[in-house]
Amino acid sequence: MYRSPNTPATGDDSVLDQLILRDQLVSIRRNIMEIMPINSGVSAVALLMAVYYAHGLAGLVWFIAALAINIIRFVQSWLPDTAPPLPVRRSSFRWLSLTALLSGLVWATLPVLSDYCTNPQTVFYLTITCGITAGAVTHGGPYARVPICFVVPPLLSVSACLIWLDNFGSACLAATVLLYLAALLRSARRAQAEFQETSFLKNQAVQLASSMEETNSASMVVAEQMSYRATHDDLTGLLNRPGFMRQAEAALGEADGPCCLMFIDLDGFKPINEAFGHHAGDRVLVEAARRLALPLGPDCILGRMGGDEFALFYPICSTTPPPEQLGRELIEALAPPFFSFDAGLLGACVGFHAGREESVTALLSGADEALRAAKAKGRNQLQAFDERLRQRLAMRRDIERDLRRALSEKWAEVWYQPVFRADGYTLVGFEGLLRWQHPQHGFIAPDELIAVAAKTGLAEQLLRFVLDDVCQMIAALRARGLAHVRVAMNISPREIARLPVDEILLAELARMTCPAAMLEVEITEESLLDLASVQTKLLRLAEAGVQISIDDFGVGYSTLATLRQPYVNKIKIDRSFVKDIASSRDNQVLVTSILQLGRTLGLRVVAEGVETPQDHALLKQIGCDLVQGYLFRTPAPPAEVLRWLAGENS
Repeated sequence: MYRSPNTPATGDDSVLDQLILRDQLVSIRRNIMEIMPINSGVSAVALLMAVYYAHGLAGLVWFIAALAINIIRFVQSWLPDTAPPLPVRRSSFRWLSLTALLSGLVWATLPVLSDYCTNPQTVFYLTITCGITAGAVTHGGPYARVPICFVVPPLLSVSACLIWLDNFGSACLAATVLLYLAALLRSARRAQAEFQETSFLKNQAVQLASSMEETNSASMVVAEQMSYRATHDDLTGLLNRPGFMRQAEAALGEADGPCCLMFIDLDGFKPINEAFGHHAGDRVLVEAARRLALPLGPDCILGRMGGDEFALFYPICSTTPPPEQLGRELIEALAPPFFSFDAGLLGACVGFHAGREESVTALLSGADEALRAAKAKGRNQLQAFDERLRQRLAMRRDIERDLRRALSEKWAEVWYQPVFRADGYTLVGFEGLLRWQHPQHGFIAPDELIAVAAKTGLAEQLLRFVLDDVCQMIAALRARGLAHVRVAMNISPREIARLPVDEILLAELARMTCPAAMLEVEITEESLLDLASVQTKLLRLAEAGVQISIDDFGVGYSTLATLRQPYVNKIKIDRSFVKDIASSRDNQVLVTSILQLGRTLGLRVVAEGVETPQDHALLKQIGCDLVQGYLFRTPAPPAEVLRWLAGENS
């Protein structure tokens, strides 16, 4: 809604109102500049007429006054072509109206030159008065008050003089002048309304176009921001996984030769993140991204794949360093201390796949396999994807493909190895060990099965598969009067952390009517790192009667605090310390210390991996409670174990 400038100013004029006011001000100033020469010319003609008819002095005074006010109005309207800035000052309209009124008052004195409309020159002066007022209205259309202020004084003056003559003809002429004045006033207001309407429509269209352009520009900016966020990591500013894959695929398509893809994984990041908080961890990741980018050339594509894992892709050519050299440079770049952390806390392992592949996914799979091998060797290791790893990757893919069917069709099995007292004859328990003989790759290690199950979403199915077989073994032992013999099953740290193992185990024991006291759960020391996530589950199992054992003790992360947890009943000494203990003084000292620690804490201790009579004799001598190993009996399928038990009891 536009507002006439005659309306009192308010503080809430819209932009559109202001644009209309600016159009009015610019147009009225331009029109005044155009009409001033005409006004001055007509004034000069009036002066000549006055001089010719012996009114020279009065005419000269009148002309000087008219010329002076015309100069003032011209200067007032003489401005650069550029439009005045917004907001428009309303005082500009008031000054224009005031000078128009002064000019009108000068023209109101024109009847003096015609002896107040009584001499023969009256018609001439009346004509130029009507003409000059009509011209003022015509040029003053954008803003009605300016022409109105100009035309009212002279036309009222002429009407007054004609009425003063007091005759019928003059009175009729005076009435005609007043009607003419009324017509001019109406015409001025209508012209202003039409100008405002035109200006409103024009500026509305301009504003709409500008708004659409701004909206389009803003949409493009938002789209660019969304596109950037969709392909970049908010924390480091590097490409994220989708962005990295997209750019790497494009670069691979343009490459003429072999390419290299590297996986970089930070060593020691998780302990820092947990000990010092996520803010410190974020600072480490940002700094790591900066350091990794330093030795890279313009053709290198660096991205953060998630967590503390980064990826690098580049085409191999004469100007790029060999992958082994660049990999070492990246490891060295991450070696210096990060902020206040010790130099030894952080490092990196790098796995890379260099060669010709049809897709980045193929390069990525090879680099991931190489990274696994690098991390298995220790900290700050570099590993290339070679033929050995290619075969292992193919094996893992076959396992991933076949594992679900192997579980559903019972291709995999749980074999059992007995645990004896120190004498090597008295049976106290069994350990269930997962076995799968793959048709192409032969025996698959349990750790490999667990990792593949977690990756393919089969972790719970694998857990239930083992648990079902263990419960059947418990039922078979009870039926043979061996309720004192426990059956152990291994649960990985990943399963403990991510699955409701307490609910699954207790529900299955109840379904199979198996005593919880006959089940033993073996967990690795790594499982106890995150006590907050596993403690409740292990406590619930222990309270139900399930025995909890720490497997592979001595090679992990256990502390005295974890051993003193109320749910820990037993520790199993890792086989690496038991093997050849009879000939290793260091292992003897270590195992003796573990046995003493177990007795102090009231924990039973099992030595696993006993393979020679000499090692067995030494273990008995130093007071080991329980033993397990190939010396006594190898793992066997359930049917064979039950036949052995039947022979033992016959």
